[in-house]
Amino acid sequence: MNEKIMVAGHLCLDISPRFPDLGKAGISELFSPGNMTQVEEAVIGTGGCVANTGLVLAKLGVDVQLNGKVGKDIFGEIIKKIIGDQRSSTLKTVSDQSSSYTIVLAPPGIDRFFLHNASTNDTFGADDIDYELAKQTVLFHFGYPTLMKRIYENDAAELIRMYKQIKELGITTSLDMTIPDLAGSAGQLDWDGILRKVLPCVDIFVPSIEEVTFFVDRPLFEKKLIQAKGGDVVMAYESTDCTAIAEKLIAMGSKIILIKCGVRGLYLRTSQSVELPAVPDVDSWSNVEIWAPSFATDRFASALGAGDSTIAGFLCGLIRDFSPEQALTIANIIGWQNVQTIDTLSGIRDWQSTLELVKDPTMSHNPPGLDSNTWQYSQSQRVYYGPNHRP
Repeated sequence: MNEKIMVAGHLCLDISPRFPDLGKAGISELFSPGNMTQVEEAVIGTGGCVANTGLVLAKLGVDVQLNGKVGKDIFGEIIKKIIGDQRSSTLKTVSDQSSSYTIVLAPPGIDRFFLHNASTNDTFGADDIDYELAKQTVLFHFGYPTLMKRIYENDAAELIRMYKQIKELGITTSLDMTIPDLAGSAGQLDWDGILRKVLPCVDIFVPSIEEVTFFVDRPLFEKKLIQAKGGDVVMAYESTDCTAIAEKLIAMGSKIILIKCGVRGLYLRTSQSVELPAVPDVDSWSNVEIWAPSFATDRFASALGAGDSTIAGFLCGLIRDFSPEQALTIANIIGWQNVQTIDTLSGIRDWQSTLELVKDPTMSHNPPGLDSNTWQYSQSQRVYYGPNHRP
């Protein structure tokens, strides 16, 4: 079967300084005016969906075509060097713009935050997609339209046009999101209305629970932020929130909804019939509701790129004819590998090593926080089946 995937969209250079153990120092102490905070060596790597999801897929042995945009500058050269000469040959290089970069600040005990320059990502449009190359693939995955000005402006006209053109090629489509700058123009758009136009052309939608509630249920998004009281907001959500949102997204047109719920794991809901070129076994993927808890680790380093890595594992499992339960487990294993290193890629193992971990009975789960009266645990599959799972 064709295992070629195109990953397109957001691409940047990530610069992540390592922080020593700073005790209980808070943000105000670390970054007060005039203060110097001593850091260790910087980790320099590629970031964005194209690099994160694309290169993880490549490490798993998938034939990946990368479709991103860089400038003809030193950052662009570093990005291409990290990606590799052959794989970076499909990137678009422009001479009149600087390459996008992100400074990632992740002090111990403090949630990471970013300083980001969009640059070439802001000028990326539907015409920057290599449609001839996309024709050779079985699946097209695009990430972070909310951070790409030309893609989201004019009520995301370029995003909608791009997915319509890709869908006409007869390949399976996938879309990942991120929360936009709430004070910026992307944060003011009617994303619910935009998704109603684009999701009929998106077969697989893979947002986080925070992202998707921001887009389709803003009051719930605000409510959960308040309930979290500054803690991990994913803990404030109920499984019924995922169910209600997934049903809404399927009604909009998507067939496979994967909602990332952080440390709690992954929620999967599919439509009554999942007939897609990238899904060999339609019956096993149709009409399912599954929660796969994440795997516990005592070596947590960073969540940078964890969502993108998890998506790569899921898509890899899907196109290689694994069951939904197995694809979810693979996704969580890849996410587990990712969070044990400060960067996105160095912790990711090859495909065979990953499959060995999937079969390892000693791998322990984080508690998903589900209602045991409505969710039934399968010891053999190590996942929970929801009340709407097929009979």
